[in-house]
Amino acid sequence: MARKKALDNKCPNCGGIVLFQPSLKKFKCKYCDGEFSLEEFSKYTNASSVKNNNKEMDETSYDTYTCSDCGAEIVADSETAATFCLYCGNTAILKNKLSGRFAPDYIIPFKKEKKEAIEAFKALSKGRLFVPKDFSNESNIEKIRGIYIPFWLYDVFVNGSIEVDANRVNTWRVGDTVYTKTSYYKLYRTGNMHFFKVPVDGSTHFDNAIMNTIEPFSYEELIPYNHGYLAGFFAEKYDVNEQDAFPDAKTRCLETAKDILYNDCVGFQAKTVAKNNLQTKVESNKYVLLPVWMVNVKYKDKLYLFAMNGQTGEFIGDIPLDKKKVVFYAILLFLVLFFVIILISFVLYWIGRAS
Repeated sequence: MARKKALDNKCPNCGGIVLFQPSLKKFKCKYCDGEFSLEEFSKYTNASSVKNNNKEMDETSYDTYTCSDCGAEIVADSETAATFCLYCGNTAILKNKLSGRFAPDYIIPFKKEKKEAIEAFKALSKGRLFVPKDFSNESNIEKIRGIYIPFWLYDVFVNGSIEVDANRVNTWRVGDTVYTKTSYYKLYRTGNMHFFKVPVDGSTHFDNAIMNTIEPFSYEELIPYNHGYLAGFFAEKYDVNEQDAFPDAKTRCLETAKDILYNDCVGFQAKTVAKNNLQTKVESNKYVLLPVWMVNVKYKDKLYLFAMNGQTGEFIGDIPLDKKKVVFYAILLFLVLFFVIILISFVLYWIGRAS
């Protein structure tokens, strides 16, 4: 029977749980405060060693949490007790084991701490009168979790040509007569282009618009994947494979290449792409995990999302309005203005009588 390995790190000193600390860029023991680099862990036969990180070891076992409502599957270390879904807030979470190949090629470890995500979340409601009182309560703040979002990165080669219909208009005057000459052209542009690390979301549960808002990530900080970095965090299992994800990358590359060639046709008043003969070829693709702090807060049966880039700190926040507060302050403002007008009218009346 194949030996199972849990997705956690054991302290070489005391055997306690060791978690990755973004601010230290090291792993730290919760019990003896020992600090270790990934290189130091590689000397031991625990879950973060190079040997146990081999992608080909199909017997590796992970804890997964499946949402019975939206179907999201997230992976966590064996110490995590997932009680809610990060995507829909549902509390009916089923815990099971994921066996088989899962490890990505690369990962960007978290650089921003949870406290920084909490501060950004709290700042959303500062100075806003109409935010519901319970929106930023402690129970919601505690739900902020770090999650690694699955992405595919493609290196793409584009070559080919475009044909552009263009014209140039010249106008001149002779005496009282105005002459206009329109010249028509067929323009051809060819090119070879390389696009590197074109990202495509590997999750159907994480809104692409959200990721576009908190991007960019600095891909220079990608490092070889080691599941020791997942200790203390979640990671979603991708549900869009590399073949299904590539059309998005292909479209982006073709559109960019077309625009570059099109913009090279200068000095014309009107231009239209008549033929597009550009083609793509995938040179390589990598499966990576990118860090995001996030929480979904349910208010009046609607979900409001907060998400922060775990590398740069860029964030997006959607906050609700408390309609009762809006009505209350509207009535209060009306009453204040009403009494101010009455007071001014009263003062003007007595000033008029006195004069």
